[in-house]
Amino acid sequence: MKILLVHQNFPGQFLHLAPELMRRGHEVRALTDLVNKRTSPVETLRYRHEAPPVDPNACRLGRNYTQQSDRGVTVARACLRLRRETGYVPDVIFGHSGWGETLFLKEVWPEAKLIVYAEFYYRGRGADVGFDPEAGEAGFDQIVIAQGRTTHLGQSLLHADAGVSPTEWQASTYPPALRQMLRVIFDGVDTAAMAPDPAAEVQLPGGPLLRAGDEVLTFVNRNLEPYRGYHSFIRALPAIMAARPKAQVVLVGGDEVSYGPAPKDGRKWKDIYLDEVKDRLDLSRVHFPGRVPYPVFTKLMQVSRAHAYLTYPFVLSWSMVEAMSAGALVIGSDTAPVREVIRHGDNGLLVDFFDIPAWSKTIIEALAEPERFMPLRAAARQTVLERYDLKSVCLPRMVEFVESFAP
Repeated sequence: MKILLVHQNFPGQFLHLAPELMRRGHEVRALTDLVNKRTSPVETLRYRHEAPPVDPNACRLGRNYTQQSDRGVTVARACLRLRRETGYVPDVIFGHSGWGETLFLKEVWPEAKLIVYAEFYYRGRGADVGFDPEAGEAGFDQIVIAQGRTTHLGQSLLHADAGVSPTEWQASTYPPALRQMLRVIFDGVDTAAMAPDPAAEVQLPGGPLLRAGDEVLTFVNRNLEPYRGYHSFIRALPAIMAARPKAQVVLVGGDEVSYGPAPKDGRKWKDIYLDEVKDRLDLSRVHFPGRVPYPVFTKLMQVSRAHAYLTYPFVLSWSMVEAMSAGALVIGSDTAPVREVIRHGDNGLLVDFFDIPAWSKTIIEALAEPERFMPLRAAARQTVLERYDLKSVCLPRMVEFVESFAP
């Protein structure tokens, strides 16, 4: 088949799928934004998107749709030129719906089958909006804005032939009429690369050499922010570090904002919450390496004695499942995305997102009694091998799904 993969940050979720489809003999191309500098073995076409700035006063609730549909038009025009100038017609288009890129592709190639990667459908109630009391009660305006953000997502799926969502909970955020169009297939974890290693060690820049077996507590996210529970975690640290005077704490992540609003005073979430507790911390044992290369992340998960993962009811991070694959003891927030993967006391531990004393107590126990929790670590890896392994489970399912649309 001729398969076109569309993602403004390609390869994104198609990192493993694209080369596998090529290996199976399909003609695979990718379309991405010109500003995306990531490389791939796939032939990659690029579009230039220079949308005019949006006037929020003119657009109000339509601002998000305006931005996403502007990109959709840019992509569609690039594809129309491709068809007119080269005659290219894909059999299957598979694109991420999050940025509007797939909105109008059926108008260019009505004969092609269109699959969208449907990652999350915003809700005014029952998901991330209004979850955290510290962010303030969700007023009617905030609820309406969240619901308004679904416009392009719903349109993308309605004009597609099918969609893929990575977890059951994320699929459940879509209304029933759209949910029936979705197939749940996780992106997959390379369990051979992300495996336990009793000889693992990692040198922190300007910090200690950490080895498997050391008392290491880890926390990893793209950015250190409330959506991923940074505030709950760091508030638990004073009690943890007082009880465990040899523990080393590593918080991986940038200081920007991936989700939710930025602080109103121009500061960074990282600094705001660190300032709350730093007078009660031994900062020589708290390490902020920023974002780290994937091999460093792998080693950190292999040396971790306890790994904390928190999230609002929102998109589940790959890193949590990867940590389980590496045999880490994951202590997760008792929120719906995490509960889908972690069973408390079986393959990990769950703690109420907001219960700071419970986070301290649970992590202290995990650091103090590593042997007690070894069965949970083994069960965590087994869960990933059975349900989320890239090569034996997820990639074959994704390939089968894409190939099922063969003309």
